[in-house]
Amino acid sequence: EDLRGRVAGKNKDDVEEAIAMVEALAVQLSQREGELIQEKTEVKKLATFLKQASEDAKKLVEEERAYARAEIENARAAVQRVEEALQEYERMSGASGKQDMEELMKEVQEARRIKMLHQPSKVMDMEHELQALRVQLAEKAKYSVQLQKELARKMGEETVSQLYELDGTEALGSFLQIQPCSLASPELSECSIQWFRLACEGGKKEPISGATKLVYAPEPFDVGRVLQAEITYGDQITSVTTASAIDPAAGLGNYVEALVRRHDIEFNVVVVQMNGTDHTSESIHVLHIGRMRMKLRKGKTSVAKEYYSASMQLCGVRGGGNAAAQAAFWQVKTGLSFVLAFETERERNAAIMLARRFAYDCNIMLAGPDDRAALGS
Repeated sequence: EDLRGRVAGKNKDDVEEAIAMVEALAVQLSQREGELIQEKTEVKKLATFLKQASEDAKKLVEEERAYARAEIENARAAVQRVEEALQEYERMSGASGKQDMEELMKEVQEARRIKMLHQPSKVMDMEHELQALRVQLAEKAKYSVQLQKELARKMGEETVSQLYELDGTEALGSFLQIQPCSLASPELSECSIQWFRLACEGGKKEPISGATKLVYAPEPFDVGRVLQAEITYGDQITSVTTASAIDPAAGLGNYVEALVRRHDIEFNVVVVQMNGTDHTSESIHVLHIGRMRMKLRKGKTSVAKEYYSASMQLCGVRGGGNAAAQAAFWQVKTGLSFVLAFETERERNAAIMLARRFAYDCNIMLAGPDDRAALGS
């Protein structure tokens, strides 16, 4: 207003215009200032949001990092445990392998020593000589039994009414046969027979279930026991008894101990009967005796396999003629049984002993029919 008062004439319009422009600029400046204040407020809000987001991201990163560290530590601990287990396994395997290698080296050295000491021809001669000695020993044992029986008759230990006698070697691997020793003896085909086990020192008499034939082949369970057969003809009962306890087979124990070292033992057998019915085929089967189970196969086909159990039975065949010493009865489970013929008496008895030993390790008493009560006692 002061400027309007001072200005006169033609410059008045210019001054008015300038004043108007200044006022307009003042209004724009005020508006711009308001916008700047608002933008500043928005910038502050954005900065606060970004700061919070940065803190949240940093916190999340720290949590993930801590979780990752924990996972890494767990993984390291697991790897360390696995490494320790592997080292322990390698150490034990190395020790076992070293022991097996040492035993193998000892066996090889022993074999080399024998080979150096004996020529092959001499070894063969020794084997023949040993076989001849075994035959002579069996004959002398049989002769000794006959002498004992004759002595018993002369000393009156047997009555004059003795009608029968036992023929055969009283040892594992042989068979005993009832024979008449008098013309007055009734025909054995008309008599009923039952075999028994007796303890050496006056123990109770235990019937052998199924042993009702003229022939009986002792099995490993009979070793150290006296065998007796009762012959019944009408109301008349007579008995024959072995002169002494059944002797073990020479060398069978060492043979079984050598087989025990193996994981799975195989025997060639022929199936004579299946479930009480004669088996017509005479093809070779393989009987596996393992530490947990037994298996019978023909070629690659499994005929029967079963883990050791209370329903399984295994014993020597109780009857069956001269081949009884090579045959065994195997009840796999209830409703499935076999009569198996082995190649030799030694293999039959070894198979029975091995299976019973492995079954015992599984807390199973493996025996023949009605034998478990006797085993338990």
